[in-house]
Amino acid sequence: MLSEQELHNTAMEVVGKALEEEGFEFMTVNSQLKKDPQFVCLKDKKLHFVIVRAIQYPNNPTDYDGVLMEKVRAHAEKFEARTYYAGVGLAHGEDYALPLSKEAPVAINYQGLQEITIHG
Repeated sequence: MLSEQELHNTAMEVVGKALEEEGFEFMTVNSQLKKDPQFVCLKDKKLHFVIVRAIQYPNNPTDYDGVLMEKVRAHAEKFEARTYYAGVGLAHGEDYALPLSKEAPVAINYQGLQEITIHG
């Protein structure tokens, strides 16, 4: 079985590579569990906060904790930063019903950044 930190590290790698490919410049990276945001990046001279979560199957990786995201978004606003949620779905690569392990391949479901905006 993979630990919560190992799952989080896998999600961080997936999101980090995607951010790099999209031209984001990393200012700070924090891979500690529940220490938000995980990435503070610059792109087009604009600051971006990215919250990363490893979500195990069968949970939906695009669902997020609205209260937490609003808290981070309000904090980011002080820095004129945009806030994003990056949920990475993880499952056993051969059989989604099996637990994740170090020996088994991992199926990844990452659909990109979801911007967190003010809910009116």
